[in-house]
Amino acid sequence: MTEARNSKPYDLEERTLRFAKEVIAFVGILPKTMANIEIAKQVIRSSGSVGANYIEANEAISKKDFALRVKICRKEVKESRYWLSLLEVKGEEAEKRRQSLTEEATELMRIFGSIVEKVK
Repeated sequence: MTEARNSKPYDLEERTLRFAKEVIAFVGILPKTMANIEIAKQVIRSSGSVGANYIEANEAISKKDFALRVKICRKEVKESRYWLSLLEVKGEEAEKRRQSLTEEATELMRIFGSIVEKVK
């Protein structure tokens, strides 16, 4: 697998899969409050949807369809970032993990935004 300078894979299918898996693992360490349980459902859905829509984009039937799917990826990763910010965390380690996931979401959002611009 090709690796970027910062050890993040260029393969967006793999990268988005890893993002979703890391979100799922992160949710598992959170306090089980009523709010966290509901927000966790949302963040798991949206983070998984990023990769699923990217797979769909790669199977697009037209340039317009590809651009639409990538825009959906960007929307879902923005939503994931929002839900991450709402989760209640306890402890410094959990906060660091949330920050790392938020940074990854921001990077993915920029990547998808760049792809959309290039497709125009």
